[in-house]
Amino acid sequence: MLIATGALSVFILVIAVYVVLAKSVLSAIIGMSVFSVVLSALFVVLRAPDVAMTEAVIGAGLITAFLIIALDKTNESEPGEEQEP
Repeated sequence: MLIATGALSVFILVIAVYVVLAKSVLSAIIGMSVFSVVLSALFVVLRAPDVAMTEAVIGAGLITAFLIIALDKTNESEPGEEQEP
């Protein structure tokens, strides 16, 4: 259990650094989703399945969906600009 906890913790740190240094917003959003899934796995290893389920549903599911929707809304053209057909 100690090895799994350590490995998941190191993987979480690597993902966090990737998210901070990501060049595109979409890459950062995907990285945050992976971060939440790995964090859920860590909670399972630490015997907290209720917290793991909550993190998976809210962190990896809802937050990712909200961020992708917000990214889509911000990529729409500005008022006055012509839209491509």
